[in-house]
Amino acid sequence: MDPKILLFIIKLITSGIVSFLAILLMSKIREIAWTFLVCGFLLSYAAMIYELLTELGIIAFTEPMIFGMTLSSLICVGLPTLCFMIAFIIMLAKRS
Repeated sequence: MDPKILLFIIKLITSGIVSFLAILLMSKIREIAWTFLVCGFLLSYAAMIYELLTELGIIAFTEPMIFGMTLSSLICVGLPTLCFMIAFIIMLAKRS
């Protein structure tokens, strides 16, 4: 088996467990900051699945390029990070 594919499988399993636990936690703690954290984890998991599908050649289509990267790659990297930043800003604002 290709080591790159094995690494993807390990990432998918561990990220799936983290996403599941994050959803369970969100059902217990209903705060907006936690909602953004869970969204960040779910979006990073979705980005990982998208990356795997493009790596395997299952998804192959032309996209607009920005700074030498595809638009979907930039979105997959940026959205989870944006959710984490918003969650931490809300948590910091509540503590002040």
